This record gives sequence, C-alpha cells and structure tokens, in this order.
Amino acid sequence: MSLHNLTPAEGSIKKGKRIARGEGSGKGGTATRGHNGQKSRSGYSKKIGFEGGQMPLQRRVPKFGFTNINRKEYQGINLDKLQSLVDSGKITDTVNLDILIANRLARKNDLIKILGNGELKAKLNITVHKFTATAKAAIEAAGGEVVTL
Repeated sequence: MSLHNLTPAEGSIKKGKRIARGEGSGKGGTATRGHNGQKSRSGYSKKIGFEGGQMPLQRRVPKFGFTNINRKEYQGINLDKLQSLVDSGKITDTVNLDILIANRLARKNDLIKILGNGELKAKLNITVHKFTATAKAAIEAAGGEVVTL
C-alpha cells in the first residue's frame, strides 16, 4: 500500500451536487432557482391542485348525485359461468371462495354474489356472501345447497 492507491472508506464520500455553497462551487448565486419570483424564495410550497389562479379542474367539473360511502360492491357471478366450469371439470360438487379465487372469478377481498342468468344443471353446494332469488331457486331446483356467509 502506498499513497497513490489509497481510497476513502466505502460510504464516507457523499455523491451529488452541493447546491448553494458559495460561488466557488459553481452552484452558488441563485442556487439553481433562477431570478426572483415566488419559487426562488425559501418556504415556498404550492397547494395541491393549484393552477396559478385559474379555476382548478376539480372545481370546474360539474358535480351531481350522491355517493354512499358505506356502499358494498359485490362481484357478480352468473349460473351459466358456474355451469361452464362444471362442464370443463374445474368444479366438482362444492363452490366456495377459495375455488372461485383459484379459477379467477373473484379476488381475495371481493364480496361475491351469485346471479341467476343462465341455466344450472349440476348439483352444487355453493357458499358465498349473497344470492339473487332466481339464482337461489335455480340452485335448489338442481338439487344443490345454498349457504350464505
């Protein structure tokens, strides 16, 4: 080891430009902020959505109606979709959340509702969050069982 191959310890030298540390650094003077104006001052911060005094987009767009913050969104699955899965051999006799997620009909945190569109010939034991009246009747008419979570 000699003087020509000495190097500083790992992480001891900071990389990056040191702005506003005098004229000699080449980054002094206006410190990359330009001349005068609001943005050149210390303490400047722009409000979110501020458009320079122009009426902001969220205030220009018309608003109407009512949004219920307690609304529950259900992922609807029709009986004909379940019948097609039975025909392809992906479902045998029980249908629950895990099976529906595995077949990509729903996601992990979805609330699921079985809808009555289509025809169900297979006898299925279905366990989900909700059923329509027509779906419930069709499942029980095919000899299946309905369980609400």
